[in-house]
Amino acid sequence: MKDYDDKKLKSVTKEGLDLDDTEDEKKKLEELKAKFEPLCKLMKDILGDKVEKVVIGTRIDESPCVLVTSEYGWSANMERIMKAQALRDSSTSSYMVSKKTLELNPGHQIVAELRNKAEIDQSDKTVKDLVWLMYETSILTSGFSLDEP
Repeated sequence: MKDYDDKKLKSVTKEGLDLDDTEDEKKKLEELKAKFEPLCKLMKDILGDKVEKVVIGTRIDESPCVLVTSEYGWSANMERIMKAQALRDSSTSSYMVSKKTLELNPGHQIVAELRNKAEIDQSDKTVKDLVWLMYETSILTSGFSLDEP
């Protein structure tokens, strides 16, 4: 089923979710993106190739961050199914892993505090540990499995 009552259905676990924001909400989002851009770059540097990019999102309400897949990539459940295949070849496993985007909730207290700590000292071990903790927690809450549980 692709649509209902002339409305296209979209997966909320994929990137590119558009919630028909007003002009004021779009302007506020642009300001938040500019404000959190240094933190996003720092988190991408720390996580390396684990994520494709780190962005500010509007879909999250209570959680500090969430992992989403590319628009045409595999969902977390499909990735889990493909990893469980009996004839899986380790050389093709890199093709099967979907590109993940880490979306941050700019209104969450943890993200705001992480931004403040990162502004003071980017090489702080606490910042790096917190970034990894947020990433691994978002893997579990988004339905993916850890590489090394």
